[in-house]
Amino acid sequence: MTERTRTFSWGDPLDTAGGAQGRSGLEFMRALIAGEFPAAPITRTMGFELESADEGRAVFVLNPAEFHYNPIGSVHGGVYATLLDSAAGCAVHTMLPAGVGYTSLDLTVKFLGAIRVDSGPVRCTGTVAHLGRRTALAEARLEDGSGRLLGSATSSCLILRP
Repeated sequence: MTERTRTFSWGDPLDTAGGAQGRSGLEFMRALIAGEFPAAPITRTMGFELESADEGRAVFVLNPAEFHYNPIGSVHGGVYATLLDSAAGCAVHTMLPAGVGYTSLDLTVKFLGAIRVDSGPVRCTGTVAHLGRRTALAEARLEDGSGRLLGSATSSCLILRP
């Protein structure tokens, strides 16, 4: 049996959270992409990154690796769910003014295709379907490089106003 290891580091999550102060959600997402603040620790531990953000849209990219695998030799469903939740939530965040936050209320995930190391990079795109005063609804799609749908999700978010 061959043992493999992985080492990673992350920045202070409170520094990242502090970067949101005084910025709209879209400004904050774009500052993260530009590297003005450390990426969220979950992106470092899971090995994915925020690729782009526009109003009502967020895209994450993941290069599948062995450390994402479940016991049956493909990427674990929890990785799908984490990507889908991140894309949906960050899409909602791009629509929020400075000082307004959100939290996920639920996530409904559909697993549609296997991801393996040889799948190549996968992209997860979240879009806002509805933004109300107290709740938002977002959808996310996880696709391979040829556009094949690998997973999808819907997420309800609670809008946290001061």
